[in-house]
Amino acid sequence: MNGALTASSGDSYLLHPIPPAPAAPCGFDARRRCAASDAIRADLMECTAGRSRRRYGMLVEPRETILIVDDEESIRGVVGEYFRRRGYQVFTAGDGAQALDLLQRGGIDCCFTDINMPGMNGLDLAERIHAADSTLPVIVMTGYPSLDVSIHTLRNGVVDFLVKPVNLKQMELSFRRALRQRAIFVENMLLKQEVKGKERLEKLNRELLLKIDELDTANRIMAHFGATASLAHAFQRSVDIALEVVPADCVRFFVVGAPDGRPHEVAAARRPGEAAPAGSGRGAELAPLVKSVSADAVPLLAAAGNGAQRLPTGIGSLLAVPIKIREKVFGVLTAEIEGGRRSFTEKDLFYLSFTTRSAGGAIETLALYENLYENLFATLYGFVKALEARDLYTRQHSTRVTEISLTLGRELQCRAEELNILNFAGPLHDIGKIGIRDDILLKPGRLTAEEFEKIKEHPVIGANMLTQLGLWEHERQIIRCHHERFDGAGYPDGLREDEIPFLARILSVADAYDAMASDRAYRQRMAEDLILEVIGEGAGSQFDPRVVDAFRKAYAEGKITRSTGSAPVA
Repeated sequence: MNGALTASSGDSYLLHPIPPAPAAPCGFDARRRCAASDAIRADLMECTAGRSRRRYGMLVEPRETILIVDDEESIRGVVGEYFRRRGYQVFTAGDGAQALDLLQRGGIDCCFTDINMPGMNGLDLAERIHAADSTLPVIVMTGYPSLDVSIHTLRNGVVDFLVKPVNLKQMELSFRRALRQRAIFVENMLLKQEVKGKERLEKLNRELLLKIDELDTANRIMAHFGATASLAHAFQRSVDIALEVVPADCVRFFVVGAPDGRPHEVAAARRPGEAAPAGSGRGAELAPLVKSVSADAVPLLAAAGNGAQRLPTGIGSLLAVPIKIREKVFGVLTAEIEGGRRSFTEKDLFYLSFTTRSAGGAIETLALYENLYENLFATLYGFVKALEARDLYTRQHSTRVTEISLTLGRELQCRAEELNILNFAGPLHDIGKIGIRDDILLKPGRLTAEEFEKIKEHPVIGANMLTQLGLWEHERQIIRCHHERFDGAGYPDGLREDEIPFLARILSVADAYDAMASDRAYRQRMAEDLILEVIGEGAGSQFDPRVVDAFRKAYAEGKITRSTGSAPVA
């Protein structure tokens, strides 16, 4: 090819054949792209690190690796020798195909290439290099410069354009400038990758916060329904929770499926400071729409003027979600936004739907529990009535003991929960006697020691009956311990003082009083004065002194009727 290389007076090089090129380093990965930040960082480290080699018996600081591509061997030799003497590692190639083979082996920091070469020319080579690794600088050399060639080189990612004859120092300056530009380019790419990574992390963080908010809302909804105590409470809790999780002005709970076919509003809630009693006029206006949602069994999100459903005057946006129990619509929960200042969103519909699912589950559980509770209670009461029917003398004994126990509980300032326990345990305290034979239970005379031991089993039998049901642990303890004595001489476990459940100590006094104040198969009822004397003398031995004091006070105030041994219901 035409063109020659010259050197200024300060340049030093030898023009002689170049020794065979050393084996190129391996590991070139054509898949590296500017988007792969790790590969870019590795390239930058390769560019600045180099390798150590021994020259003139001394260790020289490693320099960069240069690839010289030219079809004239003399040019490759002169340029290669110059850069080697400057401490660089040099590889040479006579055409584009050889250059690509060296590049695929890796480790090249910069490529000088002639344009006019047989086979693949320098511009095609530059394009191939740019496609494989956009960070690798390419510098072209030509003896025939033109505007078209210059534009073409720039389009192919060439970083510099040198016109032959080329000053060797100028080549090195161009090379150093290209490496600085490459370092800046790589740094910019890394920064861009970091910015993109930061933006992606921020986006993921926002999405995560939204998911956390949704999960927190769902947990709050489930936690609220976990504390419902009755169906009426569940209805009101549903509207209260819905008002917390959606931006509504008013929420209403309608029960559907009534015999008259109309929805009935059973609970409502408004923002603080505004009243919305159940059954208000607005609820009646919503009834046709509620009936339609119930029939379709599909949630509704509507705004005034944007759908077939016409909203009542004053409502700008409405949510209506059916409440199902075992796939059957039981009710409808509605949420209203008054006026047209804002509207509900799909997210609001999701929260209200989650509320209705939780409400449906809670209501079903409560209904099943209340039904089970009532059935069990009715069954146990049936046992008590059957027991009392066996003995004419003890008929209504359990009822009277319960009334006296409640009177003493109120006198002792028991909590409402404790009074409920007494109200349940009182009627069942002697249910264990159903396991005692009639010839012992109804014996008109004094019991033998063996028979009395059998009678003493009834607290354990009664407690075990409730144990089998797996319910009412406090009530079970009262039934088991109502014959324990304060001094530890009672049965079945010989407990004393505070070891005996407090409510059992209350029921013990009530049971003893009614037993002495009633006719029995083996004796007539005792005189009132004698009964009071026995109870008073039992304080600290058979009975808890606190309970005895409460009994005396209630008796003196007429809260326990002297003639019948019963306590009027307070």
